[in-house]
Amino acid sequence: MATLQTQGISLYYEVHGNPADPPVLLISGLGGTGKSWSTQIGRFASGHYVVVPDQRGTGKSSHAGSGYTTAQLATDMASLVEHLGLGPMHVVGASTGGAIGQYMALDHPHTVRSLTMVASFARFDPFVKREFEVRYKMAAGWDRHALQSAYALFLFSPKYTREHPEAVTSWIERTAAQPTGPGDREIALKRIDMIACHDTYSRLGEIRQPTLVVCGEQDFCTPSELSKEIARAVPDSELVIVPDCGHLVEHEKAEEFFGIVGDFISRTA
Repeated sequence: MATLQTQGISLYYEVHGNPADPPVLLISGLGGTGKSWSTQIGRFASGHYVVVPDQRGTGKSSHAGSGYTTAQLATDMASLVEHLGLGPMHVVGASTGGAIGQYMALDHPHTVRSLTMVASFARFDPFVKREFEVRYKMAAGWDRHALQSAYALFLFSPKYTREHPEAVTSWIERTAAQPTGPGDREIALKRIDMIACHDTYSRLGEIRQPTLVVCGEQDFCTPSELSKEIARAVPDSELVIVPDCGHLVEHEKAEEFFGIVGDFISRTA
């Protein structure tokens, strides 16, 4: 557990595994905290040196009042890679983390050995724009438990919720119980605005690092068409659509997800 003073903030991060193993940077989704990777941290650390940061405005990193663009968060992450002297790293980004990874590959290519984007997007389509307009209003007015209960409907597939209700309930209780402070609701809204403004589509053809795109077949939050769009635009990228799976591929199909990404990393190491 450590912090880096960079870009005007204190960036909290953890490292796991053997420093001699291939380095992997796990970038979480909209919630922003590294611990959201849950059991995947241990899986990756079994054969990789894993860096897990809390993004600007989340967890134990500075809850700054500004800097909420995916390009700025990519600069934050690139500064961490440079500070640790581990570049280029295998970058694995989930949803918002994948959007941040795009800017790392584009604007800080020396920090990225390979790029894996999970349930991510290069830009919002009309469906996702409407979805996040609704989610913005929910985040602005709802209490945290009600909000996370609603978010579970966007994030988990109907099949997983039906077959694993206790796991979904545990996720809701765990995320709802995360500490909050003054200004955190405003930051959460800024982070929603941040991803709504994200648009790297016209630049995806510039990405030269080996790229893997993974998505769930039943993803309601960022439907698979957004991942297909990325895969078509990034030269020589690989696309894997996981059947019977929602947005949180790394949780719903934990072993399968690790197998897919671990194999890709081993081929590009």
